[in-house]
Amino acid sequence: MKASPFRRQWSAWLDRRIPAAPSMVLHQKRIFILPTRQGTAFGVSLVLMLLAAINYQNSLAYGLTFLLFSVGVVTILHTYRNLAGLRLTAAGSATAFVDEPVRFRVRLDDDSRAHQAVAIGWRQEDMQYVDVEAGGASELDLFLTSVKRGWLRPGRLRVESRFPLGLMVAWSWLDLEQKALIYPKPIPGDLLLPAGIDTDAEEGSRTHGQGADDFLGLRPYQPGDSRRRLDWKAYSRGQGLLVRDFAMLTGSDLWLDFSVLDGDVETRLSQLCHWVLACSAKQQRFGLRLPGTVLKPDTGEAHQAAALKALALFGQPS
Repeated sequence: MKASPFRRQWSAWLDRRIPAAPSMVLHQKRIFILPTRQGTAFGVSLVLMLLAAINYQNSLAYGLTFLLFSVGVVTILHTYRNLAGLRLTAAGSATAFVDEPVRFRVRLDDDSRAHQAVAIGWRQEDMQYVDVEAGGASELDLFLTSVKRGWLRPGRLRVESRFPLGLMVAWSWLDLEQKALIYPKPIPGDLLLPAGIDTDAEEGSRTHGQGADDFLGLRPYQPGDSRRRLDWKAYSRGQGLLVRDFAMLTGSDLWLDFSVLDGDVETRLSQLCHWVLACSAKQQRFGLRLPGTVLKPDTGEAHQAAALKALALFGQPS
């Protein structure tokens, strides 16, 4: 959905006033302040009290009105100071799969004074509150859920304070240049072999389905499983839909090939993601073939990370 002209203008103005940076300190140019609903009601009450004091020429009413007015003025200063001088720094992010929460870590610190009840988050309903001691630091884990693979850039982060009385809200919108890599959602499915591999080779060297070396047992059916591996005898006994599961061969290299799978692009990538995780868990050497990308057979965490990254960024700018 395209952003409205006003939102685009607002974003452009924010980019000029508060440029993106991985770490920044809040100061006068970066902090905005306005009355809250309670503050607006407080202001209206002061006006009514002043009118009543003028009408009745009551000195006590005058004194109370000006006393409360001075409290409001001091509240503006304290609310602003509760954000001023606070440093926010992007402290890393974690990878995740589609539809899983993605963790972004933010560090808050100040060498000179303490900050109380600072709220931080991308949406008003998900704000988290933290106190920062003078000369100390606090870290928060913020979470977002992505529905698309690739790089997730959450954008500007809202930081606000309503301390001490809640009559004023001081806030800022900061872009800490955070991003996280989102992998495709793993979907179980048959492992089809590239053309030219003999699935009827001698015993112990063939690979098909989920492997044909060692029968592991039965497991519940999942969407994407081949119906050829359904155990109909168990189904006839009333045990539900069960699938025969096999251990993968560990003595030969396995190629995960995008071109031999059926379905749309995202379905193929999700199935390949499942097999990357399965092969890595069983320490099976595997290679990955994508249009324009080939990873030679290997094993280990670095190879798994490289394969998952290739799947996440397939068809997207790196």
